[in-house]
Amino acid sequence: MTSFLRVFAVLACLVASIPSAFAAYGECYVDDPTGTPLNVRTAPNGTILTTLANGSIVEVVDEMKIGQKHWLFVARQGERLGWIFGAYVVCKQPGETREAGPSQPAEQR
Repeated sequence: MTSFLRVFAVLACLVASIPSAFAAYGECYVDDPTGTPLNVRTAPNGTILTTLANGSIVEVVDEMKIGQKHWLFVARQGERLGWIFGAYVVCKQPGETREAGPSQPAEQR
């Protein structure tokens, strides 16, 4: 029994030391070039729950690729929101110091 507990303790330490896959995203914000709010959905291509304005800060919780489309499950201030189209999100990599703002709509460029 004690050897089982030792193995369990070692495995628990190893799992705890694995960085979150989503920590690689850093700070993310909505950058929709269409100038319209970005739809937040129940699932990729699902029903629209709400929208996010350009520049809204989001946290990536999960991701999924369907065909050529990259979808992100996001939260804001710890509140889980839903799925958004990943092409309209820009993430600052951890340690990156450059400041960037959302794109302007195509008609304003």
